[in-house]
Amino acid sequence: MTDKELEEIGDKIVRVLKTIYDPEIPVDIYELGLIYDVFVSEENDAKILMTLTSPNCPVAESLPRDVEEKVKSLKEINDCEVEITFDPTWTQEMMSEEAKLELGML
Repeated sequence: MTDKELEEIGDKIVRVLKTIYDPEIPVDIYELGLIYDVFVSEENDAKILMTLTSPNCPVAESLPRDVEEKVKSLKEINDCEVEITFDPTWTQEMMSEEAKLELGML
């Protein structure tokens, strides 16, 4: 797989991630800064390293499953694994300018 093909798959994954919203905040999980990294293997398996706004997040169980299912729905992806980490801990500084604007923080 070429770098360009990998980049295109990465862009598609990001577009999918931007359709998933934190239920408590009207901003998608990508713009919130909850996605730390996206890996795609040579076998077209994706691994998403992400966090939650807090360890007690009410969607701690369902949000990672939503991410896995939506990323797996891409025809280029065979499988998807989501790993949750709290290192580093999420802070409001991790949000994009767009997210901060949306939430009236700018």
